[in-house]
Amino acid sequence: MPLPTKASVLVIGSGNAGLCAAIAAAESGAHNVLLIDSCPESWAGGNSYFTAGAFRTVHAGLADVLPLVNNVDGPTASRIDMDPYTASHFSDDIARICVGRSDPDLVRTLVGDSNGVVKWLAGHGVRFQLSFNRQAYEINGRFKFWGGMCLKTQDGGKGLVLDERRAAERLGVRLVYRTAAKRLLLDPAAGRVRGLVVEDASGEREIQAGAVILAAGGFEANPRMRAQFLGPGWDFAKVRGTPYNNGSCVEMAIRDASAKQAGNWSGCHSVAWDANAPANSGNREISNEFTKSGYPLGLMLNLEGERFVDEGVDMRNYTYAIFGKAILSQPGHAAFQVWDATMTPWLRSEEYRDGIVERITASTLEELAEKCAERGLRNPGKFLATIKEYNEAVAASRAENPGQKWDPAVKDGLSTQSARKQLALAKSNWATPLTKGTFVAVKVTCGITFTFGGLAVDPETAGVISTATNSPVPGLYCAGEMVGGLFYDNYPGGSGLTSGAVFGRRAGCAAAADVRNQGVGAML
Repeated sequence: MPLPTKASVLVIGSGNAGLCAAIAAAESGAHNVLLIDSCPESWAGGNSYFTAGAFRTVHAGLADVLPLVNNVDGPTASRIDMDPYTASHFSDDIARICVGRSDPDLVRTLVGDSNGVVKWLAGHGVRFQLSFNRQAYEINGRFKFWGGMCLKTQDGGKGLVLDERRAAERLGVRLVYRTAAKRLLLDPAAGRVRGLVVEDASGEREIQAGAVILAAGGFEANPRMRAQFLGPGWDFAKVRGTPYNNGSCVEMAIRDASAKQAGNWSGCHSVAWDANAPANSGNREISNEFTKSGYPLGLMLNLEGERFVDEGVDMRNYTYAIFGKAILSQPGHAAFQVWDATMTPWLRSEEYRDGIVERITASTLEELAEKCAERGLRNPGKFLATIKEYNEAVAASRAENPGQKWDPAVKDGLSTQSARKQLALAKSNWATPLTKGTFVAVKVTCGITFTFGGLAVDPETAGVISTATNSPVPGLYCAGEMVGGLFYDNYPGGSGLTSGAVFGRRAGCAAAADVRNQGVGAML
């Protein structure tokens, strides 16, 4: 499609946030909505494409979410245990996980809109499902949902992007790829954004626009900016998603529109990631399956054979986004996850099946240590000693608390700590002995997902705040990973896609209203 020279609303970024913004702008009356992305069409979807499609949302229990999903029949519904997830639960989780630093107004908007935005997406054809494979365990014939989150999209991020793209196209949104944003154009008299300089195969050109929405992701694919803002060693992290999230639009907004910076610029979402995965981008076929989040069921040991995190400190939803950072800080930026035969059946097949990951297997722990040594383990003796001490601590705790039962759907209290023996670094929940072969290990490293530093926005409109006026820059909006101030140090799993949808929808609605109020829609 030829590149237009005018647009009523111009959206930069083809992921969940950008598509939600484009959909909202078009349905709000903006008649000429253009979405551009610097990537080729084969890389469309940004980081959203690589997600598992999880949405964290306030809900009133099973009856509230059943009408949204396509994978639950009557008999299955009768076997589901799902507690409501209230606005207080969601807000409290953000406050707890993000160390009390999140912007309270942004949090109120995110939490308050979360239920409605999921239903809005469903109304536009996004196919939701209950996340049995990631958020529920079948125990005694019943599906127990845990960690507050229950919804995902069919086919994960791939399905989400496909469904949102179809919705945008039905509304007449034009999508153009291989077109990079270079400079924002401002009207010096009004201080208003009036368009964008872009670059494609034909060179640079201007696009006039009534409003511009920034949804181009963070700087996680830029090793220079990672080392600059996240700190030394972060250029070693492997990129989980698109290689096109290089921070250029964040820097453009700061440079051209005096956009105010906000959030945790030294923080990011990073996970335990397959050590054999590509370094500088995700794989669009394997996608999120390189994630390795089965550590609560076993142990993680670094290359010196030592544990370095409490694998059971909290539900996986609240720890997986920070454990990548912990792995990165270890010798060699790598670690081994280890399980015995009692726990391997509980590992999710999409993350640990043959063909996706190299499973290091052995009939004894000694043999496992030898095989791990062939793959970078530096101290097999310490590896064995650490596991032996762990097993002894588990046995002592079990003897002291014979009534405790293992339950992966709750924080079950099965730990390594007792009056007789305590580890310096506890495993606080789900502590089971590693004694039964076959034993399995998987080598992991740090995979970076998205960065937390970004731009300050108005919580009502998602308008970008100016450092000069401390008020929104007329005609400039922001959504998705580029929004700063929501997440600090960590984040509750599934909040990223919800944030992108919430602020994307608000940005699209506000931009359409802005264009209409300015009377520029007919001209563009």
